[in-house]
Amino acid sequence: MTNPVFGIKDPQLHYVERRGVYAVIPDASGQRLLMLAAPNAAVFLPGGGIESGESDEETLRRELLEEFGVEVTIDAKLGAAAEYFYSHHRKTAYYHPATFYACHGIKQVAQPLENFNTLMLMPISVAVGQLKRPTHRWAVTRWLEQRADIHED
Repeated sequence: MTNPVFGIKDPQLHYVERRGVYAVIPDASGQRLLMLAAPNAAVFLPGGGIESGESDEETLRRELLEEFGVEVTIDAKLGAAAEYFYSHHRKTAYYHPATFYACHGIKQVAQPLENFNTLMLMPISVAVGQLKRPTHRWAVTRWLEQRADIHED
C-alpha cells in the first residue's frame, strides 16, 4: 500500500521537510480521544517532530511528556501519511511525512512542560472533524477501521 500524500506541492516554493510521529489515544471508555489545541485553536493529535537520533517511540514518549505530562502504552503502527502545506505562522512551506501509532492507557505522571497548549478529551465523532491536518484525520479513520476489524473477529 502506498502512503497517502495530502496537499498540493507548489513548484514555486521550497519545502522544508519536517518528520513527525503522532498517536491516536482513546480514553478508558474508548469514546473520546486525547487531543491538543494549539494557542491558535487548531486541533492536533498528540505528538510532534522527530529530534536528531530519536526513534519513533522515543519521539512519541518525549512529546507526550512535554505536551501533556502523560505516558501511554504504544500498541501498533497505524501507518504513514504525508502533507504539503504552508505555515502562515512560521512563513514556511513544509513537506511533513508522519507516522501514526495506536496507543492506550493514558497515565498522568508529571505536569506538562509546555503550558501554551490545551489538553482535551474529545468525542471521536467530533474529533475527526476538528483536526486541522488531513494526515491526522486519515490516522483516526485508519484507527477506527482497524478497531472495527478487531471487534468483528
